[in-house]
Amino acid sequence: MDDKILQTLEYSKIIHKLLQHTATTMGRKRAEELRPNSDLEDVKRSLQATDEASKADRLKGSAPFGGIADIAQSLHRARIGGTLNAAELLEIAYTARGARRVKRHLLQLHEDEPIALLAALAQQLAEHRPLEEAIMRCIDDSAEVLDSASMELASIRRELRSGESRIREKLENMIRSTSVQKMLQDAIITLRNNRYVIPVKQEYRSHFGGIVHDQSGSGATLFIEPETIVAMNNKLRELRAAEEREIEKILQMLTAQAAEYEEDLLLNSDLLGQLDFAFAKARLAHDMKAALPRMNDRGFLKLRRGRHPLIDPQKVVPLDVELGNTHTGIIVTGPNTGGKTVSLKTIGLLSLMAMSGMFVPAEDGSQLCVFDAIYADIGDEQSIEQSLSTFSSHMTNIIRILRSMTPKSLVLLDELGAGTDPAEGSALAIAILDHIHRMGCRIVATTHYSELKAYAYNRKGLINASMEFDVATLSPTYRLLVGVPGRSNAFAIAERLGLSKMIIDQARGEVSEDDLRVENMIASLEEDRLSAENERLGAEAERREMEALRAKYASERLQFEQQRDKLLLKAQEEAREAVAKAKREAEDIIADLRKLAQEEGAAVKQHKLIEARRKLDEAAPELHKPKKAGAARSVKAVKIEPGDEVMVYSLNQKGHVVDISDSEATVQLGIMKMKVKTGDLELIKQAAAIKPQQPKQAASLKRTRDDNVRMELDLRGSNLEESIMEVDRFLDESFLSGMGQVYIIHGKGTGVLRSGIQDFLRRHKHVKSYRLGNYGEGGAGVTVAELK
Repeated sequence: MDDKILQTLEYSKIIHKLLQHTATTMGRKRAEELRPNSDLEDVKRSLQATDEASKADRLKGSAPFGGIADIAQSLHRARIGGTLNAAELLEIAYTARGARRVKRHLLQLHEDEPIALLAALAQQLAEHRPLEEAIMRCIDDSAEVLDSASMELASIRRELRSGESRIREKLENMIRSTSVQKMLQDAIITLRNNRYVIPVKQEYRSHFGGIVHDQSGSGATLFIEPETIVAMNNKLRELRAAEEREIEKILQMLTAQAAEYEEDLLLNSDLLGQLDFAFAKARLAHDMKAALPRMNDRGFLKLRRGRHPLIDPQKVVPLDVELGNTHTGIIVTGPNTGGKTVSLKTIGLLSLMAMSGMFVPAEDGSQLCVFDAIYADIGDEQSIEQSLSTFSSHMTNIIRILRSMTPKSLVLLDELGAGTDPAEGSALAIAILDHIHRMGCRIVATTHYSELKAYAYNRKGLINASMEFDVATLSPTYRLLVGVPGRSNAFAIAERLGLSKMIIDQARGEVSEDDLRVENMIASLEEDRLSAENERLGAEAERREMEALRAKYASERLQFEQQRDKLLLKAQEEAREAVAKAKREAEDIIADLRKLAQEEGAAVKQHKLIEARRKLDEAAPELHKPKKAGAARSVKAVKIEPGDEVMVYSLNQKGHVVDISDSEATVQLGIMKMKVKTGDLELIKQAAAIKPQQPKQAASLKRTRDDNVRMELDLRGSNLEESIMEVDRFLDESFLSGMGQVYIIHGKGTGVLRSGIQDFLRRHKHVKSYRLGNYGEGGAGVTVAELK
């Protein structure tokens, strides 16, 4: 991309904003070198990194880049045998630690919210904890080598401290002496050339036999090392030299260790630069309230409320524009100060930002194209030194653009044909536009010439546009109106400013009929557009109101469903508890019945059965269920007579009516007769017709054979106790149905079930005889019972 174009579209100012968000030297370097890319896949990958960094920054904050430094130069010196100082080694340790923290931060986030691209970069970061710990063990945060770096260094420094202590003690004794104090300028101990000295007055120089190391500016004070501590200072000097040699040895050892990991550390440095660069773009996007654009290489561009990023967000007017679908060129006409140049720069700059992997300040759903180049001729670049006029400078730029552009280029031309005779300028502008349009380039051009309004109407693929102007306030609104050509507002402005109507009418008469017709057509178009805009705004307001109502009703419905579900769950829980309680009580009653049956055989007393029935009624759960409508209708619509087969709801059992009154009926249930309410009965089958003259004799009722009663009972898989109860009920039903023979299937098995059943049959009052089944009847697996 041509640097001059980048300068024209103010791309460098965006880079300056991006630099303010970088956290490392490597990230800053990448931002400084950033240029728009013409490869679609590379641009998409760069935008994906920005998107993932934005997501990571929103969910967990920025990655911890603190302490990370550019260590490339230090590693290079280490590789060629140089010795790094403590500060350089400390930077290497901090960078190694920073890489480890960044890696852990991003991989942990990736587990909760996928950030595939950043996680892949983080995964490549090598961890060198031993090197990091070795450096941190030897060097403190102030870049000083610690005593613990080696035993030798610790020993030397102990001697140094001890020697310094002895010297200071000796000098302090000296300066406290009254005989010496009068010779001193100040009673202090100081250092000169790393040796301990005391300030002595010039006139007492002869009283000290030591060494003079310095004197004050006035010469009145001499800094003398007394003879008594010369040897001690010499010893300190030797210890300091030994300390320096030991420190050098430690630094060489750490440098060699760092050099072993040069490649890994350099790779880490590059990866950290990439990650910091991605997070810098994300933070810039947040500051600009920018969104991720969809990218294509089809020459299609659609901005939804795009904003120029360098204009105050409180003042900038959003731009809506589409290019490359039904039309490949836009001709913007209208007067100056309407915002045409800003619109051109917004389209160009946002395209450059997207091609650089940055979000653009526009609404979601905006689309931008990856162009092979963007060309712009914007502004007046006349040069006195080069003797170029405004027209000449424009033509120089346009000629360069025409030579360089391709069908995949975006061309932005401001005030095309300006600076020369209007007739020639408009003709030249039309010819240039025709050439660019034939090439297939995407073009946005601004012009003053009214001839270009008709040109856009007559060319397929080109469309007029204008900047909106509010005649009421005599000021532009800076809104781009695509599809509506600009019109002259000179007469309207002059009239509002107070120019005589007579003069204005004369001026209108001087305008050709064709021009007036065009102006009237444009005015009509603008009036229709304003009407449509108002209707659209009204429709949008109604839509928002409907969406709010729909959201409200959806919320209320959800609340109702949640409350309903809660009540249902509560009712079900209460029903389960009631049923469980009834089941436990029923089991107790059944156990009592079994006990009675064992004690008294089949002849259970009627009053005991009635008592058991009462207990069952009391154990039934009181669930508030509506009665079945069908059952109620059956009771009212059909009269139940003695002998009818009925269903007893409360017991879920079938029986036959023995006797019935208005409110109560006696029902035969197996071997038991029970009194139940008539509302608890549903007619299943009526008894055979009985002659009217015959009296009702329930006890001697003779029933015809019931086709619904089974002739066989399958007990396979049941235990003996359950089987005895089933056989007893089955025999009662068969006897009442008038059957002479029934089949009881018990299987062969161990013979326990067969023996128990046959023993029961032997004692049963309805059984005349029994035998094993014959061939074809089931053999030893079936018992055939003959009923009385």
